[in-house]
This record gives sequence, structure tokens and C-alpha cells, in this order.
Amino acid sequence: MALAGAILGYHVASRLAYVIGVGVALRRQERHHVFTRNAGVEAGFRRFRRIAATLMNNDAVSFILLCVVTRRTGLTAPPPALLAVGVALILVGVAIKLWAAWRLGSAAYYWHNFFAPNDPVAPDPPGPYRFLRNPMYTLGYLQTYGLALVCGSLPGLVVATFDQAAILTFYHSVEKPHFESLIKGRRAS
Repeated sequence: MALAGAILGYHVASRLAYVIGVGVALRRQERHHVFTRNAGVEAGFRRFRRIAATLMNNDAVSFILLCVVTRRTGLTAPPPALLAVGVALILVGVAIKLWAAWRLGSAAYYWHNFFAPNDPVAPDPPGPYRFLRNPMYTLGYLQTYGLALVCGSLPGLVVATFDQAAILTFYHSVEKPHFESLIKGRRAS
């Protein structure tokens, strides 16, 4: 149980490092050009992307580790049912996230428009953006719930909810205001 507690703490710290770290970095870039001031747009973006990818990958690995270490804890549904629902959620969540990422492109996946404000602001349908405002952070998170179910991990389900709430908070406090500012600026031009 001590191992599970340590991994839970590590994951929460990883998630907060991801959403707060990336959020602060993007805000500083937006306001003070901390990544691009000396290095230029592309070099600054590559530097940011390395940092963001490290935080994002660490967050994902810590979540998987948490689900594995806390497997078969607290969920009473029959394992075949958990497995079936979990696999379905994983497949749908991954498919939506990949579809959304493909529509955005790799640069936009890492918030390139904070570095090059003239990048396109809104994704171009067709794609999941035709049906959902934010497929990456909504249905694109189904795989986290699915993994928790496959592992039978109640802590995994709770943490998946925390993770999604954290990324939605990031979206509403960092990404959305940035996009709205870009759109407003383009309308004024």
C-alpha cells in the first residue's frame, strides 16, 4: 500500500507539473516571448516542445504505473465486464485523440500558435472538431478511464477524473483565452 501511495503522489505531482508547467511556460511565451526572444520562432518552439513532451510523457507513464500497481482494487464488477468496457473506452479514446491530433498536425498539438500567432486558429473540419469543441480533452480522455477499468483500479478511475479536470482547467485558463485573443485580433485587423 505504501508503494501505491508513493506512486499516487508521484502521478499527482506529474500531472500538476504538466498542466501548471506547460501553462506557465505558454503564458510566459505569450506575454514575454521567453522561448522565441533570442532563439527565434522555430528554435524556441522546439525547445518548448522538448520540455512539454517530457512532462506529458512522464505524466502518461506515471498514470499507467498507478493503474498497474493498484490493479484489482475497489471495483466489484466482474472482470470480464471491466475488461470489455475498458477496452472499448481505450479504443474510442485513442481513436478520437489520434483523429484530433491528425487534424491539428504535430505543431498545433504542442501549441505552436503561442509561438507563431499567425498560425491558423481553428481546426478545419472534417474531423472531430466538427462534432466536439474539444475532442482532445473530452472524449480523447476516455482511454484513461478505460485503462483504469481494464486494471480494475478504483484509484485509477479517481485519478483519471482528476487528470481530466486538471487538463480542462488548463484549457479554460490558458488555451481558450489565447485562442479567443487570436480570433479577436484577427477580426480587428
